[in-house]
Parts: sequence; C-alpha cells; structure tokens
Amino acid sequence: MGIQKLTGEERNSLLSPLLDKSSWEIVQDRDAVKKTFTFKDFNEAFGFMTRVALRADKVDHHPEWFNVYNRVEITLTTHECQGLSQRDLNLAKFIDNLYNTSAK
Repeated sequence: MGIQKLTGEERNSLLSPLLDKSSWEIVQDRDAVKKTFTFKDFNEAFGFMTRVALRADKVDHHPEWFNVYNRVEITLTTHECQGLSQRDLNLAKFIDNLYNTSAK
C-alpha cells in the first residue's frame, strides 16, 4: 500500500502541535512544512545538517534544504504520497530535538 498522506483528521491532531509549538510553517501552494534554523556560524549549521542527513538516510526520508552561512531552511514533504505523511512529522520532531539540544 505504501506511504499514506495524512488525512484531514490526522492533520488537525498531529500537525497542529508542530505548527503551534515548534514554529514550523505550511508551505504555500504545497502540501509541505518548513522551518528555518539559525546557528552561531557555518560550522555549527553544517554539523547540524550532517546529523540530520545521517538520520534521514537511516529512516530513508530526505529533507529538502537550503543553507547560507549560519542559516538552514528545511522543507519536509513525502514525494511518494505527494504530501505530508507521518514520516515528515517524525523527522520534524527529530530535527527539533536535535536543534534544541545542540544549538545556542
């Protein structure tokens, strides 16, 4: 059956905390979420990206991202189902936890 896109009910119950408490935003004209992370310098930003990349590879779910100096913008969506899935929520939680324990 493959990966399933979040249903309306799942979006309301599971996505809301991510948007309200973690500052992720809905991407305009896409079924995706994004967030920008800021670090002390490029090395911290790149180290963060490396740790996210290792996790993403392990769970076979890869973010879209953009990096300029100390800033990393991450967009999450599931291409297989053409929208948000539980995989995106799981990876977003991992990314937030990593940032909250490593940045500053």
